Amino acid sequence: MAATQPNPARAKETGLPWRVLPLVLFLVAVGAVFATGLHRSLSFETFLRYQAWLQDLVEAHPMRMLGLFAAVYVAAATLSLPVSAFLITLSGYLFGWALGGLVAAVAATLGAANIFLIARTSIGQPLLSRSGPRIQNLAAGFRGQAFLYLLSLRLIPVMPFWLTNLAAAFFGMRLRPFLLATQIGMLPICFAFAFAGSGLDEVIARHEALRTQCLAAGRSDCAIELSAASLLTPQLTAALSMLGILALVPVALRYWRRRGGGEG
Repeated sequence: MAATQPNPARAKETGLPWRVLPLVLFLVAVGAVFATGLHRSLSFETFLRYQAWLQDLVEAHPMRMLGLFAAVYVAAATLSLPVSAFLITLSGYLFGWALGGLVAAVAATLGAANIFLIARTSIGQPLLSRSGPRIQNLAAGFRGQAFLYLLSLRLIPVMPFWLTNLAAAFFGMRLRPFLLATQIGMLPICFAFAFAGSGLDEVIARHEALRTQCLAAGRSDCAIELSAASLLTPQLTAALSMLGILALVPVALRYWRRRGGGEG
């Protein structure tokens, strides 16, 4: 009896469920978080409610709490929950701006790597392999300058974190430069928010004073409105934007040199 030859197409179809399994698990996890309302607990309102309790836990079990915080941040970044600024601020408040900022940057990078790998294996590679020559050329151009492009996007805090991860995955960026650009790019903003978080007691005291004045005036709408966005000053935004622009300078120089050489 002749030996049966393996069918490559059938092998690909057989491997397809395993390829999309991480994406399915990701969607189930995101759905569970939003269905249970768990994402609402990661807020400044919840933090103010348990502020003293959290401080006591950190004083009693500093390393365990640091590990727990890192795990929560990795999970939040993996699920692309919009709580990064809050978590970074909280890390500076609980662990100090240096240690808190560093741990937040590492956790953010690990979470970004998770969603990057999920998107690349489940969606990115199949889509890119089936795309036309124009998209293929665009992807090749992105990969040629991927590190600097991604670094600039990490430094400029106007691009959604999850969208940057997906773009890098869809255009076939390699994992090592993705991790390196993400880690370097996250350090400035993590240290900045952690530094703001280290002085959060003063911010809370000011808000409490305003709330007391509001209540003394007989008003009923005197809730404390504290957000991470209020900690991102225009000066800090401008500084991070300048860093992002500077990261693109080598790309622009290389482009103009290549264009000048082609015209010459």
